[in-house]
Amino acid sequence: IDDLAKIDYSLNNFPAVSQPFIDLDLKGTVYPSGNHTGPSCVAAPFVIPDQSDSMLYLAFSEYFFQTSSFAYYTAGAFNITIAEETCSYFNINTEIFGSIIPEVREYSVTPYPVMLKLMATEMPIISLQQDSFTAEIQGSMEVFAVLPDSTTQSLFTMNVAANTSIAPNIFDHKLMGSLCLNR
Repeated sequence: IDDLAKIDYSLNNFPAVSQPFIDLDLKGTVYPSGNHTGPSCVAAPFVIPDQSDSMLYLAFSEYFFQTSSFAYYTAGAFNITIAEETCSYFNINTEIFGSIIPEVREYSVTPYPVMLKLMATEMPIISLQQDSFTAEIQGSMEVFAVLPDSTTQSLFTMNVAANTSIAPNIFDHKLMGSLCLNR
């Protein structure tokens, strides 16, 4: 897939061939690059609704998304540092945090740029629903002040738990999605 993850896809059963169709039952497991160990979860069987108005149907199970989540979590893909350039674009500095957290204001009279370190502390859990899927993410965020000599000073760390819903949709021949923060 990329430098962080690889996919192993193999046939679960012999292809079912009949007059109107060929059914290929592939099991796609995503692994961290360089670590082709057993999967982190068990694949549950699922059935695709019987329809015959299209030439090709693709279905992805929770197993595919769960092994993808495991691979990227193991590779550290969910650990992100948002540097000074990005924060200054959004005008995030110690003054902004000082208006929310009084201790930050006491520490920093002069507004300094900030750096954010976001880390997933547990593997994100992805669940599929009828018309959407949810992602539960546990993590932490550490906020640093970037001082004039380019050193950083830790301001605070907070734990984050997020539950989001994503509803994919096709609009003007493009796959789009709407994201909703549930919690």
